[in-house]
Amino acid sequence: MKIFVAGGTGAIGRPLLDQLLTKGHNVVALTRSSERAQSLVAQGVEPAIADVFDPDAVKAAIAQAQPEVVIEQLTALPRTYSRESMSAAGPLNTRIRLEGGTNVLAAAQAVGVRRYLRQSVAFWGIPGAGLADEETPLSLDASPAVAADARLVTEIEYRLLESNLEGIALRYGFFYGPGTWFNPDGDVAQQIRQQQFPIVGNGDGVWSWLHIEDAAIATVAAAEQGNSGVYLIVDDQPLAVRDWLPAFARSLNAPLPPRVSIEDALNLEGGSDIVYYQTQMRGASNAKAKRELNFQPRPLEWMVSTAVSHAS
Repeated sequence: MKIFVAGGTGAIGRPLLDQLLTKGHNVVALTRSSERAQSLVAQGVEPAIADVFDPDAVKAAIAQAQPEVVIEQLTALPRTYSRESMSAAGPLNTRIRLEGGTNVLAAAQAVGVRRYLRQSVAFWGIPGAGLADEETPLSLDASPAVAADARLVTEIEYRLLESNLEGIALRYGFFYGPGTWFNPDGDVAQQIRQQQFPIVGNGDGVWSWLHIEDAAIATVAAAEQGNSGVYLIVDDQPLAVRDWLPAFARSLNAPLPPRVSIEDALNLEGGSDIVYYQTQMRGASNAKAKRELNFQPRPLEWMVSTAVSHAS
């Protein structure tokens, strides 16, 4: 198939392009940089140069490409994972996802694209017992930043799923692996080594993980055979913070994380968001993706590595 990728140079974009090429698809990727265009050509991808905030340029790029499928992975996330860096990146990230994404979606509709896939988020399901599924409402009444992000995701998904395209929203779990915060050379790993990533309260918040390459594999499967609607793309092992964080530290040969009370965490800037992620967040089910996309995620790498080290 002819597939147009918007956001092909980020953490998921690079393995996604590789997977699409491996499966024999004809791939065009959007970039606004001539330098990145050259790297796309070297990868075997046709570049389309346009600014996502220029609707006419985006429409012209997609019209020239004439793709059957558009995959949108637009984000503007920082290299560091901290309250300060995330807050600083927030306005641009919101704009690129909302305004930039709207331009790409409108262009796809105007050009007659058949199928449109859009990046979304798996870990903002409303807190409750068991695992969230595709029908679980998002946490619109959570802490301020989480609620704002959940509202943004809800709006983005609504615009897609109410369009006349075969719309698919891919709600990814927390990325780990090369190029992510949760890699041994990533920012969170560095924070853990420096004892700057504590466990809050009992660490009851459940995180759903996803290797960046598995995200790419699932995305290609959705482009090829997915049905319109929402998919939760996460691994098989949702884990509470109290379980995954010490295991990650051990895999890094780092000291075990310190513990902070909920009361002390709430006194920090953005404390209510920290408490949500650490104590309230709900895991997600990948049953639909496994059933419809034949999704077979790998086990969480550092849980496997620490289990092996304990056994040896």
